[in-house]
Amino acid sequence: MPNTSKRPPRSNLLAEAMVGLEALSTPAALLSAGFKQTKTLDRRPVIVLPGYGANDLSTSPLRTFLSLSGYQAEGWGLGLNQGGRGLVEDVSEISDRWQFDRDRAQPIDVEVPALCDRFFARLQTRSSALGTPVSLIGWSLGGYIAREAAREFPELVAQVITLASPIKGGPKHTSIAPLFRFRGVNLDLIEETVEARDAKAITVPITAFYSRRDGIVSEYAAIDSSSPNARNVRVSASHLGMGVNANVWRQVLQTLEENDELAARAA
Repeated sequence: MPNTSKRPPRSNLLAEAMVGLEALSTPAALLSAGFKQTKTLDRRPVIVLPGYGANDLSTSPLRTFLSLSGYQAEGWGLGLNQGGRGLVEDVSEISDRWQFDRDRAQPIDVEVPALCDRFFARLQTRSSALGTPVSLIGWSLGGYIAREAAREFPELVAQVITLASPIKGGPKHTSIAPLFRFRGVNLDLIEETVEARDAKAITVPITAFYSRRDGIVSEYAAIDSSSPNARNVRVSASHLGMGVNANVWRQVLQTLEENDELAARAA
């Protein structure tokens, strides 16, 4: 596979530096949600997964908004999302559900699959405790993990919402790709692994939010062009602003409500 990349334009990094301006809209949104009369419907519990380098604190504003809007929203409960760093000592530890060239792969190349497997176990535990399938919202890498959970366990996942997630290519089409190459990660092998996973379609409803202003994950990578029940929604937000942008929050809430209503009617 040729070593090409579709990373976001460097000029978009300016938008990331202005994320504080996006966060200014959140207090009013939280206040409004607290006073809003929520509709009566079968609301699925929601688990929100953080992005690379972040933890549940980063998704707390969004989860608070969803909770005030009538949803039972919780974090992923796995601490800091380090992309699976340090989880793998040998590629033989990775389950057969992951199709990759085991002769070429090094442990560093399969850290994310190891982290996905860890979240799969967490999902099974929480879905069982809640007694129902859950909706998954994933920010950046968290969205990729959420998608893989839905791919493997569609009976446990009601819907998936991704926020500026690298759906195509793993980290290859992100502005931090050079950092992974510096660590010795084989980005081409990861891209091949991601593409191979698409042979098993994700059947639950997916909504992929993406932005042309994103300075971390390219618009190309964040659009879902392979899942049969996918809807792509363009928003105006930076990558770091996806979780603190009130307009994005409202569209996430609307997506949750619409899909929950459809599921309730079909039941």
